[in-house]
Amino acid sequence: MTLIHDDIATVLKRWVVEQGVAPGASAYVARHVEGGWRSAAGAAGHHSGPGSAPVSPQTIYDLASLTKPVVASTVARLARWGALRWSTPLSALLPEVAETPSAGTALELLASHRAGLQAHIRLRDSNLAVSKWLSLCASARRAECLTAVPAEGFAPLYSDLGYILLGAALETRSGLPLDGLLEREVAGPLGLELDSAQGWASRAGQREFLERVAPTEQFAERGGLIRGVVHDDNAWDWRGSGAAGHAGLFGTAAAVGGFACAVLDALAGRSEGWLTQTEAGFLVRPRPGGSLRTGFDGKAPEGSSAGPCFGAQAFGHLGFTGTSVWCEPEAGVAVVLLTNRVHPSRENIRIRAVRPDIHSALFGLSAGL
Repeated sequence: MTLIHDDIATVLKRWVVEQGVAPGASAYVARHVEGGWRSAAGAAGHHSGPGSAPVSPQTIYDLASLTKPVVASTVARLARWGALRWSTPLSALLPEVAETPSAGTALELLASHRAGLQAHIRLRDSNLAVSKWLSLCASARRAECLTAVPAEGFAPLYSDLGYILLGAALETRSGLPLDGLLEREVAGPLGLELDSAQGWASRAGQREFLERVAPTEQFAERGGLIRGVVHDDNAWDWRGSGAAGHAGLFGTAAAVGGFACAVLDALAGRSEGWLTQTEAGFLVRPRPGGSLRTGFDGKAPEGSSAGPCFGAQAFGHLGFTGTSVWCEPEAGVAVVLLTNRVHPSRENIRIRAVRPDIHSALFGLSAGL
């Protein structure tokens, strides 16, 4: 059972609301003890400022790139069933990329950001039909990465494009829309409230979803306030209210925390049903050349957003909208922070300075669980 923790609210009020990081925030902290997990959640602030709905642990946030670890876990599950392998070349699943430089790139390299792709290109700036965009993404190799893909991949560079391609490949192989596949392989088996905007509207009803979801940006190009639809531009252009491989999931702090705890359980060999120890270990094992792992990031030696309380084996992920999850396997601790720091504008980057302090404060609270 997840307890409501006043100390979590105090941390969020101090570090998020009072410092103008975001109008509100929700957080979740869990610690594994003998017999299972103990967890607590808390919230502070409002959806969009004073006068709007107060944030609660049940507030739904646009998770942005926290979608990526869920997608990587889905690849691991499909590999278990024999539907694909981490070594499967992209073109075996996506005929659209057969004539691109990335045709033979293994799924593993896309998931670990080692496929040599550019960090980002924008769909609506490409002047291409959506049906041709996958080829554009697969052709967007960096200038220093135009040779054949090495077995270990190129030097890592965080790229949304790899996950856009990965999500499309999973849809082709499974015959399901990505949000349906993520529900089948992750959210459903773990009992988590993680879904796309359209999934949430179907699950809870559009009215309840809009009441519970925190808005993101005031963005004239998208018609004003973005609320109840994905903030990421490419995810919106590519999949609308569905999920894309790089973004598109919405959820509560407890749902993200439940996912983190499930990965930690698998990694520790406490649960073989959803992911085995080997499967989870593959996702989080350190890789050469940088901190990026497979679906997750590790803790960089200097300047990590995780903060000093998380050790060298910690892994997690950040989301552009102001979301984050960090896991400490040695201590058995998971911390989740959800904000809408992009409200009313993505130009607000105060969260960069305070993330380590927030994560450290939340980690400290885990000792009392």
